[in-house]
Amino acid sequence: MLALKTILHPTDFSPRSEYAFRLACSLARDHGARVLLLHVVTPQPAVSYGEMIVEPDGAAQVEQAWQALRQIKAPDPAVKLELRVEEGFAAAEIVRVAEETGADMIVLGTHGRSGLGRLLMGSVAEQVVRRAKCPVLTVKSPLPETEAPPEAPVYALKEDRP
Repeated sequence: MLALKTILHPTDFSPRSEYAFRLACSLARDHGARVLLLHVVTPQPAVSYGEMIVEPDGAAQVEQAWQALRQIKAPDPAVKLELRVEEGFAAAEIVRVAEETGADMIVLGTHGRSGLGRLLMGSVAEQVVRRAKCPVLTVKSPLPETEAPPEAPVYALKEDRP
């Protein structure tokens, strides 16, 4: 039987990630493990507006990530949570943190993209599965793919043509 002491759960704060988090906590409770909750802040490129260059505020993004992580509570108070924020590319950082912390398993949500969306955007989960040295449990949420979190902006365009 696989001994679990540390379960790494990378989160992007989406409903699908929350679903995977609940499963990670359930596994942690059943095995007496801790859950290491990780969010990776991806570097944003500078944006140019004519001669003016706007550098994104990476420190602000990291602080926002810490604030969001601190709001997350385990469904069972017996589950020990540890929080971590890293900067970099998600898949690479997830694998690095798993190795650095000796994670026994990675539990992450997947969006289940296929076709063109997967081709264009790739899959963090797929990259983690290929590169991680520990077992990886990918969790597809029962939420429909088209469902957006309530705070997600919705955009619509009105055409001028009749």
